[in-house]
Amino acid sequence: MKENLNIDWSKLPFDYMRTDYNVRCYFENGKWGDIEVSDSENINMHIAATSLHYGQEIFEGLKAFRGVDGKIRIFRLHENAMRMRESATGLCMEPIPVELFEEMVLKVVKLNERFVPPYGTGASLYIRPLEIGMSASVGVRKASEYLFMVLVTPVGPYFKTGFGLTNICILREFDRVAPKGTGRWKTGGNYAAGLAAGELAHSKGYSAVLFLDPREKKYLDECGPANFFAIKDGVYITPQSESILPSITNKSFMQLAEDMGIKVEQRHIPVEELEEVQEAAACGTAAVASPIGEIDDIDTGHKYVIAKDGKPGPITTRLYNSLRAIQYGEQPDVHNWCTIVE
Repeated sequence: MKENLNIDWSKLPFDYMRTDYNVRCYFENGKWGDIEVSDSENINMHIAATSLHYGQEIFEGLKAFRGVDGKIRIFRLHENAMRMRESATGLCMEPIPVELFEEMVLKVVKLNERFVPPYGTGASLYIRPLEIGMSASVGVRKASEYLFMVLVTPVGPYFKTGFGLTNICILREFDRVAPKGTGRWKTGGNYAAGLAAGELAHSKGYSAVLFLDPREKKYLDECGPANFFAIKDGVYITPQSESILPSITNKSFMQLAEDMGIKVEQRHIPVEELEEVQEAAACGTAAVASPIGEIDDIDTGHKYVIAKDGKPGPITTRLYNSLRAIQYGEQPDVHNWCTIVE
């Protein structure tokens, strides 16, 4: 019998908490094996594993929600499976079959059902699929053996402000990724490359860095661990770049915007165009949508005040509320984005 949970769900940080089980599957001898259930937080691996030496590591992030009807919904499960296959191809790793990905995610959520936060607390169950190269090599080559595993943990909001306004900055001395590099794939190296910029931004009182394009430093790129979007004269605009991870949350917002009759433009956005936007936000699985109050260009000293009335914008608020309503079963899921855990 597992001990009773003593969790203040409404005060959860966005951090790791041990749950009951994780699930694992190994790729060996040219095929994926059986799904294994484990209650261990550790893995055994060779000291010369390719993931440790040559960065063969990819991951995903998605969430499960307990809805108004008590049912557990996983948001955009299939889309995450497809994106992870793209990342695997990009890093010369073995793509995980979509059916295996979906089966393992559903299984680990069901096994840890008691950790899915109650409806109305603002918390969710974060799901982290991870694939790593396991075979030993001191030469630069792709692995022949891989481990795919899925862990879960209950989390609160990514940004401390939740849906409140947050300020971000532009640091021109840093690049998150190289042009035509690994930016479009979800691999840990991209996040490691942004840590120094993120730490500097935090030390200056900002929640994140808005990176510029790594080639010309003229256009908006990713917003730290999230995508960026803005509202300009009633139009939803978001950067288009080969170095940006295609955010599933951003993709969902674009669809919802179109459903609401809002024009969507995915294009290059010059830094100076920030003067003309009325709303802006960082968006992603972890953050959902974090409205931006001000963007400070540290090198030029220019401040772009976005939320001039000190409040999240009406279109951003409407999109956020609509997405959350779908995730919690409060609004019809007309695009079939949610998978219900039986």
